[in-house]
Amino acid sequence: MFEDKLKNLEKRHAELEKLLSNPEIIKDNEKYRNYSKELGELKEPVAKFQEFKAAKKGLEEAKEMLADKELRELASKEAEKLEEKLEELRKELEVFLIPKDPHDKKNIFLEVRAGTGGDEAALFAGDLVRMYLRYAERKGWNTEMVSSNPTGLGGFKEAIIGVYGQGAYSRLKFEGGTHRVQRVPATESGGRIHTSAATVAVMPEAEEVDLKIDDNDLRIDTFRSSGPGGQSVNKTSSAIRITHVPTGLVVACQEERSQHKNKAKAMKLLRTRLFDMMEESQRSERAEQRKVMVGTGDRSEKIRTYNFPQSRITDHRIGFSVHNLQQVLDGEIDEIIDALAIADRTKKLEKMK
Repeated sequence: MFEDKLKNLEKRHAELEKLLSNPEIIKDNEKYRNYSKELGELKEPVAKFQEFKAAKKGLEEAKEMLADKELRELASKEAEKLEEKLEELRKELEVFLIPKDPHDKKNIFLEVRAGTGGDEAALFAGDLVRMYLRYAERKGWNTEMVSSNPTGLGGFKEAIIGVYGQGAYSRLKFEGGTHRVQRVPATESGGRIHTSAATVAVMPEAEEVDLKIDDNDLRIDTFRSSGPGGQSVNKTSSAIRITHVPTGLVVACQEERSQHKNKAKAMKLLRTRLFDMMEESQRSERAEQRKVMVGTGDRSEKIRTYNFPQSRITDHRIGFSVHNLQQVLDGEIDEIIDALAIADRTKKLEKMK
């Protein structure tokens, strides 16, 4: 079964090479681009499979040589080396056979909301916002604040960030859920440790091709943008609120001084939210798939605890802990993300067997 799947990839690779030399396909820009992209994705697994077949053939020849007394020792060493190589190649090829998440290469909207804990929860939400912004900066991705509700103490009741860069969703998709913090708040004079929480939602950015929105289904209102505490920061009505009438979904944007720019951001966010609603509906129907995933992305799921007294962060889904809390809050979260990705891949491989 393992090799049959790889033979199908090899066959598809040959088909694509033939298609891309067809003058009719070359004239069709969209087909040519799509086939070229697919071929590019197949090159590495097909090359690895050819290497696997060559090693397998070599192992068979080495085993045949074991019957020869003079060559037995040499053949035994060669067989041992090839068996190790085959096992390594098998593991690498198994990864290529895991069904790809169609959203992995997409940009995202990252939504952080303060949960239970009042001002301290808002401050923690601010810490998470800065953590993700620093992480994006380390990755060379672009970011923009799409919508925010800051507090006077420097936290956020809510913040929605656009993160634009190759693989943004693939790296941050496991961040969705409830993040909990245990620390002595800056607002606490008695030195007691408090527990607060913030929720994170990670939504792949929806393009127009993913979802068409009828203009007749929208109600668009303008209002004056304001800062923390209701302080006006713009004397003109540049802020935009869009209501999708059929679903009752409302989005707003007031980050830009231009009404046009706020409307463009709000529309991107609305399309993404609607797309996420559709996806969530499908995820709910695929109950079996939830058992494969490391996390469901459900905001009610407590996924991680940030313990300041012990400088420890624990991801409860995989029982993984690190003791470099300040570095993580400064955006060094690759170690946690890598552990989650490996756990997710392992579960999916187990499911395939």
